[in-house]
Amino acid sequence: MPIKIHRKRNKKLSKKERIQKEVSTFNIPDEMLSDSLKENVEQMKKVTGNSSDLKIRELKGNDFVNLTAVYIDGLVNNQFINEFIIETIFNNIEPYPDLEENKEDLFERIYAEVVASGEVQKFSNWKSVLQELMGGSTVLLVDGISTALVVDTRGGETRSVEEPGSQVSIRGPRDGFTESIQTNISLIRRRIQNPNLWVETMKIGKVTQTSVAMMYLNGIANEEIVNEVRKRLKSIDIDSILESGYIEQLIEDQTMTTFPTLFHTERPDSTAGNILEGRIAIIVDGTPFVLIAPAIFIQFFQAVEDYYARFDIATSIRFLRVLTFTISLVAPALYIAVTTFHQEMVPTRLIIAISAQRDAVPFPAFVEALLMEITFEILREAGIRLPRAVGSTVSIVGALVIGQAAVQAGIVSPAMVIIVSITAIASFSTPSYAIAISARLIRFLFMLSAATFGVYGIALVFIFMLVHLCSLRSFGVPYMAPIAPLSPSNLGDTIVRFPIWAFTQRPRLIGNKNNKREGPHQKPGPPQSRSLKTTADDQGDTS
Repeated sequence: MPIKIHRKRNKKLSKKERIQKEVSTFNIPDEMLSDSLKENVEQMKKVTGNSSDLKIRELKGNDFVNLTAVYIDGLVNNQFINEFIIETIFNNIEPYPDLEENKEDLFERIYAEVVASGEVQKFSNWKSVLQELMGGSTVLLVDGISTALVVDTRGGETRSVEEPGSQVSIRGPRDGFTESIQTNISLIRRRIQNPNLWVETMKIGKVTQTSVAMMYLNGIANEEIVNEVRKRLKSIDIDSILESGYIEQLIEDQTMTTFPTLFHTERPDSTAGNILEGRIAIIVDGTPFVLIAPAIFIQFFQAVEDYYARFDIATSIRFLRVLTFTISLVAPALYIAVTTFHQEMVPTRLIIAISAQRDAVPFPAFVEALLMEITFEILREAGIRLPRAVGSTVSIVGALVIGQAAVQAGIVSPAMVIIVSITAIASFSTPSYAIAISARLIRFLFMLSAATFGVYGIALVFIFMLVHLCSLRSFGVPYMAPIAPLSPSNLGDTIVRFPIWAFTQRPRLIGNKNNKREGPHQKPGPPQSRSLKTTADDQGDTS
């Protein structure tokens, strides 16, 4: 007779309960420390899995005080710990007549006098102690005391301040953000030395406990926007934040769009300029890219050196950027539309030359353009991912060789190679990578509409894109401001850049408390007297 084995079925948890159970495993229980040093050290080892980088240093000064320092190797400044914690404790603690009765006094003396550090805090629960430990602080545990001293000893190897690689400026400062949130905040404070520059720091990510700071000018930034940014940041419930891109995707207004609704930068001067206009900077520990909110469309065509050059030069360059952005959007689509549907729009000699080139091409213009665009995108990605020593060489040589071979093989026409090359060069002239990659995606939609409806399809997609842009918001601010809705007082910093002495007001839709930017009569001019300035010797010579 076969033996029936009854297996106990595990009770199925609902999806909500399962998620809560998984999340709860990452939460450190908010329990109080014990007054036993041995128990606290064992708990520390248990929670961290007795990791090899957990350093536990027992400090027994002449056997009259039982004290232990705990820190994570690699996150702390070892020299600071040795000189300002260990040595000061050994040199400054004297024997007590009755240690058991004076433990509290000893603890307070260590807190107030002995530890030579600018920041020393007291914590009694494990959650706060472990969070500070993992952040690079040193924890001091005293036997018989259920409170820990946490000393700020953050250090370790970090990247020094260097020129940013993604936003190269011809004129202006050469420093850029690093992966340290403290360094990034200090770089901004050096430029805005004002007590109204407020910083609010919070921990986001249940597992990573990443430090995220929002920085703004109190009295200039719109309080509603500040409250909205703070609300969205605090509502984030996720296990990890590894880069500011996580934050950007979790707090943006509209997700179903290719256009960025937050601006990111590596430059402290650009961040300071945006803060002075009333925007909020979001700084994430571990990344050199700082988010700026709110963002508007025209902001992505502005470079920081525009404000360091004369207004006529900056205006002409901005016109050029908008023109190249338009070319990168519609150049292949216009070629497809003209060669397929609207040959009468091109001069006769030119259309004859293009037709002669396309006689040997077996594909329609749309397939031809699609092949070339995809090939160029592959070459661009290959150039980015390869090592720098060979990346640029492979992309340039690959484009030349493949383009020439494709023309000789009769797969594409020479005119199409020229159009795709001009489109690629135009896309590189956009200052912001985020808006440039949006154009790369929308370009294929323009090409498809041009192959279907010709120029009318391009116009239709262009209208849809404008409607979509006007519908976007960035923390409540219209994305196309100050053009739509029209704000005449803020049109001086759009495609046209007015002189610095004409910037009398801040953007009205962003800053609401203090719109005044500069005083009256800031326009420079010559002295009142128009007479020739000469010296006494010159006057004597003329006489």
